[in-house]
Amino acid sequence: MAAATASRKAGSSSFVPRAVFEVSQNITRSYFLGHHAGALGTMRQSLSNVSLILECRDSRVPLTGANPLLEKALAGRDRIIVYTKSDLCAPQASNRWVDQQKKLLSRFYNNGSLGGEQQQQEEEEEDEYGAYGGMGATEMGSGMGTEILFTDTAKPRSIKMLLAAIKQRAAHAESLTGLRALVVGMPNAGKSSLLNALRAEGMRLPKAAKTGANPGVTRKLSMPVRVMAEDAAAGVEGGAFVVDTPGVFVPYVSDVEAMLKLALVGCVKDGIVPTETVADYLLFRLNLRSPELYGELSAPTNDVAEFLDNVATRTGKLLKGGVPSRTLAADWVLHQWRNGNLGRFGLDDVTEANLAALKAKALAGEEHISLSQAKKREKAARKERRAAQRKAMSES
Repeated sequence: MAAATASRKAGSSSFVPRAVFEVSQNITRSYFLGHHAGALGTMRQSLSNVSLILECRDSRVPLTGANPLLEKALAGRDRIIVYTKSDLCAPQASNRWVDQQKKLLSRFYNNGSLGGEQQQQEEEEEDEYGAYGGMGATEMGSGMGTEILFTDTAKPRSIKMLLAAIKQRAAHAESLTGLRALVVGMPNAGKSSLLNALRAEGMRLPKAAKTGANPGVTRKLSMPVRVMAEDAAAGVEGGAFVVDTPGVFVPYVSDVEAMLKLALVGCVKDGIVPTETVADYLLFRLNLRSPELYGELSAPTNDVAEFLDNVATRTGKLLKGGVPSRTLAADWVLHQWRNGNLGRFGLDDVTEANLAALKAKALAGEEHISLSQAKKREKAARKERRAAQRKAMSES
């Protein structure tokens, strides 16, 4: 055993991972379904009864998981951005990486309004799970704020922090019938799980929303679910209610790697993007961190076929005659990573430069096109390139 471990480490030290992930530009880049469009319309219609938006984003894709369609449709409402599954975006023994992401995201949603001593003080007061954004802590509940919180449904403290933020807004709303909130986000971002956690912590009641490992469990807006009891002493009349909503995807993902990231975290139904392609992208990301993350399954490799064959042999994912099933192995590997068993890390680089680029796109009002429009544009672009090539050849 010791010799095998030493051999794996020696192989890892000499292994050179791919610097770039190459994939066909023709992979599916849409998962915008009919009930997504319907849910978006229903959300708009229900805004008159809604005081708060709880926007869920998977912590592993804090930038890619943002949905401009939701931001545009639900603009003007007080909002808490809840980065879910925070336990899966960094090793349990180290929160340093996560803390840095929180600081950068908080500054970004503060829109540069905090600076100097105020910003330093806020960072010092920031705790393990959240930081204030938008208009700052002193103006929360004004109807124009954005607060940043990270949650882990297995850790009640993070849910208590979110309940406290909701309670603050409920007191400000001064509604006799209770605060109404919509929980929204991309498919499989953890919306239903978050609602159940809020209900369990706030009301000590069993779950009210169905959950599952695959996207699409919630197909329509739910009835309001009470997550907080009335507290007249705190100015919370009627308590607080949350409405679960279907995940809403974007009509078209222009960046191929962004689509792979969303498929890898389970935001896209398995099979929409070929499972082996997603497994190959996971192998690429694992190698960039350390091939030792899968050392018990395979020797270091950049070849996804070799990797999946080794995984299939190691885990018994075999067809008749002992032939390795790469499809079964790929499916197994993806679920292992999603559950935190093959390394815990994020897929987005949350840097000042990337946040600035995200802001620039928003300020430019980047257009969001449908799949058919994208295909037409790509076809036109190919024609233009071919025409330019023919012209260049004729002139040479």
